[in-house]
Amino acid sequence: MTDDKLLLASGLLKPMMKGKDTPMPVRLHINVDHVATVRNARGTPYPDPVFAAQVCEHAGADGITAHLREDRRHIRDEDIERLRLSLVTVLNLEMAATDEMIAIAAKTKPEVITLVPERREEQTTEGGLDVKGQAGPIKAALAMAREQGIKTSLFIAPEIADVEASRELGVEQIELHTGEFAHDPSPAQLERLAKAAARGKALGLEVAAGHGLTRHNVIAVAAIPDIVEVNIGHAVISDAVIHGMSGAVRAFRAALDRGVAQRP
Repeated sequence: MTDDKLLLASGLLKPMMKGKDTPMPVRLHINVDHVATVRNARGTPYPDPVFAAQVCEHAGADGITAHLREDRRHIRDEDIERLRLSLVTVLNLEMAATDEMIAIAAKTKPEVITLVPERREEQTTEGGLDVKGQAGPIKAALAMAREQGIKTSLFIAPEIADVEASRELGVEQIELHTGEFAHDPSPAQLERLAKAAARGKALGLEVAAGHGLTRHNVIAVAAIPDIVEVNIGHAVISDAVIHGMSGAVRAFRAALDRGVAQRP
């Protein structure tokens, strides 16, 4: 038995209990990409993003997100395969709408795919999808997902036009890019997110949010009534360096709860 399985079997990793009658108003999905970034920096087998994902689940995460990039700068194909086999919550595969990624998703069958824009030279995803301009590739990915029974989400700018274009394509969920809000946490940016979320809900879409969110600014995002999920990556891994992975996940859950308590 491996060390990680021994830890799990020993009961040292205690799950956060969720009562059947108390569903979380905002789902917390943890992106484990940057665990793989640290691993790949030295070419070692550790830290293992799959074990990190299991720790996150036991700390109360509702799902795990991983972005398989074209250049494999962090998550690798075998990571996705192992995540799919080991997770007990939800695997959300972030991917570009390319033939290669569509084939990988069809083979792996994650519970959710989130289509994101991707450029090799970017440090991180810099904006939302060009929903209308990339309609052809997006439609190909969505057709595969429907055939395989995979839930679909589009990572978009918080713009009404992009929300409506996403609905026209037939996705179940949108994820609003919160990067501009993270850089400028002003009432105007928050209102922009709230209006896009409200339009998404009115059109029958689930609304998620993510990018650049921290324990501090996520509170205001969680206070938006129409947002039902957040995806947290770099910030939770950064917090884990100081507080440990379980502590970082629980701190984000507490921040979400504070935000939900502020909802009108």
